[in-house]
Amino acid sequence: MQEQPDHALTPGLAARVELTVTDADTAQAVGSGDVPVLGTPRVLALAEAATVAATARHLPAGSTTVGTRVELDHLAATPVGRTVTAQARLTAVDRRRLVFEVTVTEGGQTVAEGRVQRVLVDRHRFVERAGQPA
Repeated sequence: MQEQPDHALTPGLAARVELTVTDADTAQAVGSGDVPVLGTPRVLALAEAATVAATARHLPAGSTTVGTRVELDHLAATPVGRTVTAQARLTAVDRRRLVFEVTVTEGGQTVAEGRVQRVLVDRHRFVERAGQPA
């Protein structure tokens, strides 16, 4: 894989993904609390899914991105049955580092917001190295 950035990965790429909250998505179910509302780990997973979707069709062959840093404020509770939408927009590209602004909303209310950083990697080499002892 080249160290040069792929010109297709440019700021402004965006995507949105939706999730209708089920019992399996609650803080109780994912172990992040004892209340029956959308758990923060699921909010983060949804935000990351939006970042992946934003760049999926623009990656060089054999490449993928991996998450390296997250800043997320979970601002509002979402009960089971409601649908949340995560939107991610690529705001900066610095060689292999990609920075996204993410927002999760439900019914016009901001549920969460923050930044997700991902790094462009060679998929095969990354998986190979992950399987090696430290």
